[in-house]
Amino acid sequence: MDLAKYRTLFLEESRDHLGELGSALLALEKDPSSGEAIDLAFRMAHSIKGMAGSLGYDAITEIAHRLEDRMDAARSAGRVDPGEGIALLFRGLEGLERMVNAVADTGEGPLPNPELAAALAGLAPAPAAAPPPEVPAPASPQPGAPSPSVRVRTETLDRFLSAVGEVILTSRQVRTAADHEGMAHNAAMGFDRMDRVVGELQRRALSLRTAPLLRVMEALPRLAREIGRHTGKRVEVELRGAELELDRSILDRVGDPLVHLVRNAVDHGLEAPEQRRESGKPEVGRLVVDARREKDSIRISVTDDGAGIDLDAVRGRAVAAGVVHADLAEDLPPEEIAALVFRPGLSTKQEVSDISGRGVGMDAVKATIEALGGRVELASRPGLGTTTSLVVPITAAVQRVLLLGLHDALVAVPISKVERVVEVRAQGIEQSGRESFAVIDEEPVLVLDLARRLGLAPLAADGVAQLVVAEVRGERVALRVERLAGQEEIYVKPVPRLLSSSRALAGLTVLGDGSPVFALDVNHLL
Repeated sequence: MDLAKYRTLFLEESRDHLGELGSALLALEKDPSSGEAIDLAFRMAHSIKGMAGSLGYDAITEIAHRLEDRMDAARSAGRVDPGEGIALLFRGLEGLERMVNAVADTGEGPLPNPELAAALAGLAPAPAAAPPPEVPAPASPQPGAPSPSVRVRTETLDRFLSAVGEVILTSRQVRTAADHEGMAHNAAMGFDRMDRVVGELQRRALSLRTAPLLRVMEALPRLAREIGRHTGKRVEVELRGAELELDRSILDRVGDPLVHLVRNAVDHGLEAPEQRRESGKPEVGRLVVDARREKDSIRISVTDDGAGIDLDAVRGRAVAAGVVHADLAEDLPPEEIAALVFRPGLSTKQEVSDISGRGVGMDAVKATIEALGGRVELASRPGLGTTTSLVVPITAAVQRVLLLGLHDALVAVPISKVERVVEVRAQGIEQSGRESFAVIDEEPVLVLDLARRLGLAPLAADGVAQLVVAEVRGERVALRVERLAGQEEIYVKPVPRLLSSSRALAGLTVLGDGSPVFALDVNHLL
């Protein structure tokens, strides 16, 4: 029997169950007598045991069985041991995670862990009474229960969404042809109805590609707990907005940046208990991971109530690293000094730790989020804490864009990146070395000749210049274009392999008249 497809299903299901088991143990650490958390932990261990047993993963089955026994005993006792007992349960969870990862890495069953199995068995007291008989699960959903669901391979969703995109493009081309040929009024009404139906199909297709943020957020409280344990700090984590959904292709890449932010918040941001006590703060530090929707984006903020960023230390490191001149550094406003932590090699802490490394995390966070078409924002108040926000688009497949004309070509930039459009005299654009600037809102703004940046002939140096003011890597930049060609919602297809090396090209679409249009990633224009 080919176990490959069952192995994939086992890995997916097991990781979901391990995530819920971890959440249950965190709840029990706060309230050792939480019956709901005990029941959840029991069910997750039981499910993992059953799945592992069916595939012959005996080592996983044994540890899961020991954890199940432990939770069954806790059911009878009405609580778990808040000391060594809960610590041992976490050890069991970590052991299961390592074993599941070993299956993913090797495709084979993991080696047994007799020491962990013995520890779990030795601490599990005999139940006071026989466990109640299991009640079969209902055959149909009950009020308040989650709806039935199935797992669909991402490749299948991609093909489905690609087909929907082709329908959208074809519909647009047919409508354009109909407009040119002057078709009858009732035909135009039929196209309007088709547009509505296709739009609904598009929304439903996109919903298939989304997944809740809980998928990447649920592990963060455990991560914070482990870092706190290693650093001698106590921390509690609150998750907000974990039910919001993101395109899976974006969600999968947001996980690592969030891990970096939580590590930094606990290791760099939160003070030790005695320092917090001296500052009049609770000994237990607080971390809030909050997700909110903003138009076509999701803002995920990680906020700690720690000491805030030491701006003098960051300024000193920036000067020492040659990032900024000493004279200029003295005049930088606080927000620009704080933003220096995103430069490679700069850290917010005096000493290097094994947890947060050598300042290689925050620049990676910024690069990853900007590659997704998003941005990173940072705010810090001395003595009160720091907030780092990741702003990412909800979907990567469909975007509302502004069409820009460059000679005979059209390109598109996301509307979310555009601040405004202004007209200035071309002679008013001043040259300074190899860079150009225009005064907008009484401040100089860098001007990029978009045609030249894309390898086309530069735009004329006279007449009226159309400037699209956009946000590029947190800075205001004016993109000079020849003309504006309107707004449109486009389905973004991958860039052809021949052009995939050009990082400024984020995707390709086709307009109703058959014209190809490249979608630009403005973060890679500099």
